[in-house]
Amino acid sequence: MDKLTFRALLLAAVVGLTGCSSSDIEIEKVPDRSAQALFADAREALDSGLYQKAIQLLSAIDSRFPFGPISHQVQLDLLYAYYKTGNDEQGIALADRFLRLNPTHANVDYVYYMRALINLATEKNLFQDFAGIDRADRDPSASREAFNDLRRIVDDYPQSKYSADARKRMIAIKSRLARYELAVAEFYFKRDAFVSAANRARYIVEYFNPSHEVEGALEMMVACYDKLGLEELKTNALQVLAANYPDNELVN
Repeated sequence: MDKLTFRALLLAAVVGLTGCSSSDIEIEKVPDRSAQALFADAREALDSGLYQKAIQLLSAIDSRFPFGPISHQVQLDLLYAYYKTGNDEQGIALADRFLRLNPTHANVDYVYYMRALINLATEKNLFQDFAGIDRADRDPSASREAFNDLRRIVDDYPQSKYSADARKRMIAIKSRLARYELAVAEFYFKRDAFVSAANRARYIVEYFNPSHEVEGALEMMVACYDKLGLEELKTNALQVLAANYPDNELVN
């Protein structure tokens, strides 16, 4: 099967999947029971991976018993269920509401962490991943939001059990944001906007180091300064490139 045929079949499969959203799945009607009984059922559903059922049960508790003793835990579990089912908008809205109403809650680090994961999930695209399409130029707003939430955990809650993973994810997000900036720089360079391209590349070196894209950014700076006839800046960029990437073909 050639690559074009594979991509066409994959696109058809993705379209088919989007036509059957989670909201179309029918689950049993929530009975009129106590909050504790419904919560026990919701927890069982979560443990069994029945996230849509859990969402319906937890939403019913949240609506019927908004000020009950388990209301906060209900919302935290609902946030997780939204994440697992890809209900990104609902998850972010719930996280925003929880943080606004409970800024000093003991589990706010978890809410920041989950909101970061949900924002990162919005950037995933099954078709692009499988078809090998690089979309570094797509809007990185969700990644920036995730980065800010993860940084808040690292800075404000260093003892959090999510802190170590937050640091690892921040490194990956840095690379994602740097790739976007490099794609913009390449866009400007192709249109002979060398000053703008050089500024974008310098931004990567200043704010996204370390990342794999720094080498490409330095190469871009060298190329831009060469086009602009700025020999001193070109020499400086080459020196930085040589010091950090001695095997780069531009310095050999």
